[in-house]
Amino acid sequence: MKRPNILMIMTDQQRRDTLGAYGCDWIPTPNLDRLAASGTAFTRATVDNPICTPSRASIFTGKMVPDHSVYRVHDNLPDEEVLFTERLRLEAGYRTALFGKLHVSSRLAEERRRHPNDGFEIYEWCLEPSVGMDSRFNGYVAWLRANAPDFLAALKASKRSELHHPEAVHMSKWAADRTIDFITGARDDDRPFFCLMSLFDPHDPYQDHPLSMRPLIDEARIPAPIARPAAPDCVRREQEGSYLGRSADFTAAEVRQIRLGYAASIAFADQQIGRVLDALDQAGLAENTLVIFMSDHGDQLGDHGLFVKGVALYEPTVGVPLLLRWPGQVPSGAQCGALAQGRDIAATCLAAAGLDTAAYCPDSEDLAAMAQRGKATRQAAICAYRNSGVDNRGQFWDPPMLSTMARNERFKLTLYASGAKTEVELFDLESDPGEQHNITGDIAYADIERFLMTEIAHFLQKEIMARRPRAGSSIPDVKQRLMNKLK
Repeated sequence: MKRPNILMIMTDQQRRDTLGAYGCDWIPTPNLDRLAASGTAFTRATVDNPICTPSRASIFTGKMVPDHSVYRVHDNLPDEEVLFTERLRLEAGYRTALFGKLHVSSRLAEERRRHPNDGFEIYEWCLEPSVGMDSRFNGYVAWLRANAPDFLAALKASKRSELHHPEAVHMSKWAADRTIDFITGARDDDRPFFCLMSLFDPHDPYQDHPLSMRPLIDEARIPAPIARPAAPDCVRREQEGSYLGRSADFTAAEVRQIRLGYAASIAFADQQIGRVLDALDQAGLAENTLVIFMSDHGDQLGDHGLFVKGVALYEPTVGVPLLLRWPGQVPSGAQCGALAQGRDIAATCLAAAGLDTAAYCPDSEDLAAMAQRGKATRQAAICAYRNSGVDNRGQFWDPPMLSTMARNERFKLTLYASGAKTEVELFDLESDPGEQHNITGDIAYADIERFLMTEIAHFLQKEIMARRPRAGSSIPDVKQRLMNKLK
């Protein structure tokens, strides 16, 4: 079989329930919906960590968090780690390109130097519109300098306070334009390509969307946040001090505006993605191109009294859209409930190129094969937060907060730990999709609770044995407390 081109499209901080393909009726996403209709939509895709840097390190190395050692938002991917794009380039002869966000290392590290094994021949990096604007790698700034110097000056002066970026100069438009140019040029190149179009939206601050998008959102249909009557101590701490602010200080109208801006950003991103998919068709390359769409994590948007993302491993944060289209290789118009994870992207791309996945990323599974058989090999999906995010002071939480989640097709168990305190939440996602009723300790669910706790114990053991454990981690203590619970 001819090696396929691979087009990977990523958004940032987009939760699963924001696409029509997953039942959303208040955000127009016709282009992503048609992508789903011609491919497979994974309905239980789970990230490896709910924070950008660790999640993306897993996506691009194919490894679980302990194996690449990027635990927190400001951690850096070690130089010896190899992104799967480098393997595609060196071992399978792929032409590789990045347009937009990478973020497998900290913001400051990526502004100053490229990772030695990132694997991109074309590297037009941009973390977000107003960050790293003086970096020599910033492709968006270079484009603005040539095409919209007045807007560039305004963006440099106002940073994140520059609101409602016009369509013509928006970062999502730039990424789509550059991706289209790359696809168009690929018709004259004999090599297969891997292209990553990586957007910043719909990430906060939620107000950079073009104003022309607001009328597309049916404000009357914006859902109210999910209530949270009681929560573990870690979750309560985040409610009181997330980096976006204290949740109790937001009015209902302000939460609604956050949701409106988030939705408008998604609507604009969908339009730009549609342009790229059309270009793929027009270039005659769609039939031999594997298209992957996903996000690195979600956003609580006020659900459970929380904003953005962090220690709370509820579905709005850890459940992401994941679409796969590969004509003749992936079922068309299908929904797959397999336990897919972010790190599976690596094995999927390597397998499509005919490379050995077991040697490079044994904990990553081929999503194309998963879609065909409708099931993953793993028994549970794991997500681990290791004091990964920052509080409202921009500092890591003190005392540190840890959480580890295991889920199967129906149930989810999360272990929270901070200091000497350990708490457990167990949810039946089938009868309680809003995760409002903690059933831990209920004798009727004792077997599933023990199973998921054992899965977490196995993960913690792996973490302890990892070659680069983080100094000062309290994971061994947490594991001992968990094992005591299992006795």
